[in-house]
Amino acid sequence: MTADIKTLGSFVWSVAELLRGDFKQSEYGKVVLPFVVLRRLDCILEPTKAAVLSMAESLPADIDDEARDALLSSAAGKDIQLYNTSRFTFATLKGQDAKDIHGNLVNYITGFSPNVRDIFLEKFLFTDQLKRLNDAGLLYLVFDRFSQIDLHPDEISNLEMGYLFEDLIRRFSEISNETAGEHYTPREVIRLIVSLLLVNDRDALTGSGIIRQVYDPAAGTGGMLSIAEMEMKALNDRIRVELFGQELNPESFAICKSDMLVTGHNPENIAFGNTLTQDAHATKRFHYMLSNPPYGVDWKKYADPIKDEAANDGMDGRFGAGLPRISDGQLLFLQHMISKMRNDEQGSRIGIVMNGSPLFTGGAGSGESEIRRWMLENDWVEAIIALPTDLFYNTGIQTYVWLLTNRKDTARRGKVQLIDASGERFWKSMRKSLGSKRREIPPEACDEIARIYHDMLSGDGDWGDVSKIFATTDFGYREIRVERPLKLAFAVTPEALETLREAKPFQKLDEDDQSRVIGALQDHLPADERWTCRDDFDKALSAALRSKGAKIGVPVRKAILSALSERDEAAQVCIDKNGNPEPDTDLRDHELVPLNEDWREYVKREVLPFVPDAWVDESYTDAQDGGVGRVGYEINFNRYFYNYVPPRPLEEIDAELKALEAEIAGLLQEVVE
Repeated sequence: MTADIKTLGSFVWSVAELLRGDFKQSEYGKVVLPFVVLRRLDCILEPTKAAVLSMAESLPADIDDEARDALLSSAAGKDIQLYNTSRFTFATLKGQDAKDIHGNLVNYITGFSPNVRDIFLEKFLFTDQLKRLNDAGLLYLVFDRFSQIDLHPDEISNLEMGYLFEDLIRRFSEISNETAGEHYTPREVIRLIVSLLLVNDRDALTGSGIIRQVYDPAAGTGGMLSIAEMEMKALNDRIRVELFGQELNPESFAICKSDMLVTGHNPENIAFGNTLTQDAHATKRFHYMLSNPPYGVDWKKYADPIKDEAANDGMDGRFGAGLPRISDGQLLFLQHMISKMRNDEQGSRIGIVMNGSPLFTGGAGSGESEIRRWMLENDWVEAIIALPTDLFYNTGIQTYVWLLTNRKDTARRGKVQLIDASGERFWKSMRKSLGSKRREIPPEACDEIARIYHDMLSGDGDWGDVSKIFATTDFGYREIRVERPLKLAFAVTPEALETLREAKPFQKLDEDDQSRVIGALQDHLPADERWTCRDDFDKALSAALRSKGAKIGVPVRKAILSALSERDEAAQVCIDKNGNPEPDTDLRDHELVPLNEDWREYVKREVLPFVPDAWVDESYTDAQDGGVGRVGYEINFNRYFYNYVPPRPLEEIDAELKALEAEIAGLLQEVVE
């Protein structure tokens, strides 16, 4: 962010300070952000204002709306898809009586073309804020402040406007205590994602007649889309870039759509609404997709349509691979983006930044694991890059950039590159923290990360500690169920009888039957006798019950066996009705066998030498391939990039402690003296 933009941001923020007392802090953005957009549009349209008014007066009364909009937009300027037919501008509004400012501003806003009028009236709800300002006697004061700044593109570029919104939104989100998942994406992070998306496509993007469509399903204020276009045009100024997006937050949507209007893009390509439940671009497919969806935000309140789509459409829909846990919807956005990959020769590339949860959350068979399995088995995942912490304004958590494509180069097929760009060589400290943002990725580090990715650098030397390449199957495993035999010993002890009395099936018996059962156990099964074979005890129990005339059902019998038993390694193995050893569920364990290894060999090496009586439950199988064990996938960065640091020698620690003790003693002596 340049010094000028920081100064401008501070000036605009000073306007927010005027609202203190009459507006809650969480409401500042509802006033300031639309005023910034309004001033930006005013600066853009002012030079052609006379031409637009002249065109409006010359149009016949019976002209249709579409033709009228087209003619007025052309009068407003080339590549500008908006206009304003009000006689007012910010400059002329200042010349009016201050007491008329409310009505005049409303007239000015309603004079915009319908696509802009909707932004201010329906999304910003700006007329409500103007009335509140007017009632508080603040409207002219706030308006006058904004009229003092020049936001014309000749003075403030679109990129710089993005920086300005970034700064303002950060400040507003801080005072509003927004959650860590609702944060603005720093520009250097967007540049890195765009660089990674484009670095392998430089040749394909050169020449004439190139058209590329870019999409962000969580578009926010449009920063990712704008920077993607800027970087693509830096490679080829003749390329045509069409931008698409969808945004749920009304204010962010309004800013994004305004940006599309003033930069000559089709504003209808930016849709309002929930991407996951109301896909506004259902029939579209895109060359490039990039996004920073909210982290750790649950999708409970709109779960029903998502679950219905997954159940009804299956793999023909967006969420057929699986549903993540209700507390985090990041992988829903990623599946949505994958559903929009083009199936032609050009294919698609996806860049998405997420926290660590999608890498490893969920065991075999879970929704998260099945989604990872689907992506890796289809060979879409090209690379994952770990970013430094403390990059974002509202959270310091670790984040990761996932790169996916359905047109991998031959050298990358069946492989995934992991890049650990979290080390000090890839970031620098900021001179002044911005919220939780204490670090930034400098341009040279961004270029280095892109080069490591493009050249597939890995192995020993300079790259072994930051980049590694794996087969897609290296992240997979089979979770096999290991059973051990049940061994029980039985004895009629006072403690066991008390446990039986508290058992619900036993308590359902009437008092006479309870007495018969207890009598049978006490009179015919000696307290000092211990049975190490369940079958022998069961026969003795039956004889004891018959002697007392006690008739019991299966639930009570199970309760007796449970209460009077305890696990004993010296006891005989309990056998089921088929003559097989009965598994002890308390000793049940699960082993994760690498996907590229035979589970039988694994068990021989890793299990049987330690528990020779164990066996694998071969009925515990995978729903997809039917093989023994359930298939799971996880990507554990720490496992692959962990560097062991040996503890310091005890002598060194002891010497340091003694030195500290001497220092403390000296300080205490000074206090005494």
